[in-house]
This record gives sequence, C-alpha cells and structure tokens, in this order.
Amino acid sequence: MGGGIAAYKVCEVLRLLTESAHDVTVVPTAAALRFVGSATWEALSGRPVAADVFADVHEVPHVRLGRAADLVLVAPATADLIARAAHGLADDLLTSTLLTARCPVVFVPAMHTEMWEHPATQANVETLRSRGAVVVEPAVGRLTGQDSGKGRLPDPEQIAQVARAVLARGAAALVPDLSGRRLVVSAGGTREPLDPVRFLGNRSSGRMGYALASAATARGAKVTVVAANVSLPEPAGVDVVEVGTTAELRDAVLAAAEGADAVVMAAAPSDFRPTSPSRDKIKKADDGSAPVVTLEQNPDILVELVRHRGAATEPVVVGFAAETGDGDADVLDHARAKMARKGCDLLVVNDVSAGKVFGREDTEAVLLAADGTSTAVPAGSKAALADVVWDAVLARWGTGRLPG
Repeated sequence: MGGGIAAYKVCEVLRLLTESAHDVTVVPTAAALRFVGSATWEALSGRPVAADVFADVHEVPHVRLGRAADLVLVAPATADLIARAAHGLADDLLTSTLLTARCPVVFVPAMHTEMWEHPATQANVETLRSRGAVVVEPAVGRLTGQDSGKGRLPDPEQIAQVARAVLARGAAALVPDLSGRRLVVSAGGTREPLDPVRFLGNRSSGRMGYALASAATARGAKVTVVAANVSLPEPAGVDVVEVGTTAELRDAVLAAAEGADAVVMAAAPSDFRPTSPSRDKIKKADDGSAPVVTLEQNPDILVELVRHRGAATEPVVVGFAAETGDGDADVLDHARAKMARKGCDLLVVNDVSAGKVFGREDTEAVLLAADGTSTAVPAGSKAALADVVWDAVLARWGTGRLPG
C-alpha cells in the first residue's frame, strides 16, 4: 500500500477481501502509515502489519512474503511507488516483496491527473505492463481538494472484484492474456421515451456487461464500456460512456469500435421506439380510453457492427441473445437463426423465460460460434461466464480473426 490520501478507501477493500475468506497481510510504506495506522490494518485483517524489513529478520520477510502470496495488490499505487517498482528498487519491505513475488501483481494507481499523465509515469506503467503486471486505469472524479479529473482510486468493491477475478484464474493470471488489447463492451438496457415521464425499456441491469469489463481488466485489457441506464458502480479501470436510447447506444458503440480488437454487445437495446413521442406528459382520458402508440424499428446495432468491419481492422464481434421458446422453435433454434441473420462471430444465448438471468448475480448460457459449434456454460457467476467469453474471443483471434 502506497502513501496517498486514497489509503483510507483501501480499508474497505481489505474488509471485502477478508469477508470473502481471503487471508490478507497488509504491507504499507512508511508514508502510507501516516494516512492510516497499523492498528486499523491489523484490526481489519486480523493479522500483524508487515512494515519493516528489520522486523522478524530471522523469518526473512522481504523474501517470505513474496514467495507465499497468491496475489500482490498494490492500492493505492502512487506515482513514486510505481516508479520504484518499474525500476526495480527495493528500499523498503513493499518494494522488496514486489521483487520476490512470483504471483500475479495488480497495481491500482491513485494520484493527481497531472502526475498520472506525465510521460515518466506513463513510461513506468508500460514497463510494469510489459513485465506481466496488471495496472488498472484510474477512475475519473473528485481528487484531493477542489481538483477533479483522471487519477481517482476506483470504487473499493470494484477493486476487490478485480482482485477476485485474478485469483480465480490462478496460475493463468501470471500472463495477462488480454494485455495490449482494446475492447468495447456494451451494458444495460436502452429506454425509448413515450413522453417526458414514461419510456419503453427492458429488465437488463448491466451486470453481465460490467462482469465482462471487470474480467477483461483483470486480464490486462483496456476497456471501454458503453452503459445504457446502468445504476451499478463503474468497473475499475474502464472508460464508461453513458447513453440512454438505442440510437445513442448505436452511435457510441460504432465510434468506440473504431480500431478495437473486439466488441461485445451485452446490452439489451430496445427493438422498437415510439414513432412520435409526446413532448408533454400524456394525460389519462376521462372516458377510460388508452392512447394508441405507434412504434417503429430501431437500428440493429449488431448487424451494423458486422457490416462496418473493415478489412484491415476487423474486430471480433460477440452478440447476446435473450431468448424464450415458443410453439415454433426452442431457445437454441431461435438463437441459431438470429446468429445467421446477424453474422456475428460468437453469440451468447440466455434462456430468460420465467424471469431468469436479468438482474441476478448468477447465470447460465450456451455459447454459439460461427463455425456451428456450441458450448454449454453451466449455472454459475456472471464473472465465470465472462472469462468463458474472453477465452472464446482469444481462440477466435488465434484462428484468423485477427485485428490489423
């Protein structure tokens, strides 16, 4: 833990990790202890704080801690700490631990915007990434004092989510296999205004899209999320573009897709919109009659993504299909027909009959590929499904669908 004012937020990260049954040893710098003292860290972790190279010398802590760890999470990672780590300095217990660690290492930067944007810091970040570390992009928001900008520590829950995602991948996380990739994920559900108060919408919460973004960040990618009416905390390390309607979602996704390596359409766009939404609130009629709403089709964003792929930079395109069966066909029959119409590379199929999937933490799905193969993903967390999707995207790159 580095010595920044954001250290107080890491208390919540520690609580979240210990409550999910992880054993955490806090290794603060001397500056960090000036913001939050040892007593706080020991009370929250239930373990002694390791802060001094010369404490318990017989146990050789600067070697033992790194060797024993399953993950080293550096939060907040200050500009100074990032610089020392990038240059291999080992002048305290934390930087010594970083040199001896053979487990995944995740840095969560927090600093003023000017410090984050400085060429020296950016060069140090790229050095760490080139060595296999995951460096999460800082959030945008209020900083110390009256300043605001990029450099804010992400939400503690989202930091803990990245840590859990890295731990879940085990030894595979030693190589962030999405490092250097630029990915676009859409999330949530669009809303089409009927009048200034009412809208047509759907039940998508954005949880799946945010799980995809968190998983990709934990694997080293740079992620842009186009979020339609999502009320969840933003995933750590991603750029979020907020939209409302399907037309806004279309424009934002097509713009973000330029030069992207993959686009995953996890959002649920409204298929229809009112032809002429009322400028004023629609009033109830005294005779009990209801207004007639005429609808028109919205653009099909997935089809447009496939159609606009260029020959030089051809991103993998992944669609989602929330389906129910009917008298004509079952869920997978409808999904295969949809995939043939839209032309995407992969299609994640959810059976949403009887209220399944939407808004829940868990899910189950079938992943269809353009070559006709299918993979059943058993019931589990949306984070687990997210990794299955990214594994399939990686395989797609390996079979010829490569970015330019």
